Amino acid sequence: MKNTILIVEDERSLSSYVSKELEFEDFDVLIANDGVEAMDLYEKNQNKLLLILLDWMLPKLDGMEVLRRIRKHDQVPVIVMTARDYVGDKVAGLDNGADDYITKPFEIEELLARIRVIQRRAVNMSEPDETYQVDDLVLNTKSHQVTRNDKVIQLTRREYDLLLFFLQHIGQAFTRDELLDNVWGQDFLGQQNVVDVYVGYLRNKIDGKHDNALIQTIRGVGYSLEEVAE
Repeated sequence: MKNTILIVEDERSLSSYVSKELEFEDFDVLIANDGVEAMDLYEKNQNKLLLILLDWMLPKLDGMEVLRRIRKHDQVPVIVMTARDYVGDKVAGLDNGADDYITKPFEIEELLARIRVIQRRAVNMSEPDETYQVDDLVLNTKSHQVTRNDKVIQLTRREYDLLLFFLQHIGQAFTRDELLDNVWGQDFLGQQNVVDVYVGYLRNKIDGKHDNALIQTIRGVGYSLEEVAE
């Protein structure tokens, strides 16, 4: 199991504090103080990284550019750390491929809870390879490839996890709370409407160009993935 966390943070007192707390929890820790150093450490250690804690405002190369470069060829989990508590910034981070965000200053217990969610997800991803299909939508857990009508659909890690859960429970309706517990984890400390945001993302990518929608809103309940009616 991967156990190394890369901290990318130019505030040395914060990176030192977080590093000590993570090491106390038996994680191996690497620290980068700017974006260029972050890319160097990432490239040298990417095969053993559990996740990256990435500050938004960094010298030399900002956090969003680091994230964009990583996402070109890797889906390693990334939690963005930011002192900018603006909704637009959070959305920008998620749109660029972040798995989660945490606003500074934060309590270490909150950060550890978010990391445990990612650990559990990594364990789930190590399960045997399977292919899930509904109509012309296909997801392969080995390649992490998703296609519809034989065309590849690029998903973020969170979008992939949400779609996989739906495909594992075709025809079942889930409330927002149930989706939060099963996809984000019971330790998730964000807001419930994150489910609506990600269902919207998935719809745009899965159903947007097709006449027959697979993702359905179940009035008074939540959402489900349904086979297309003949």
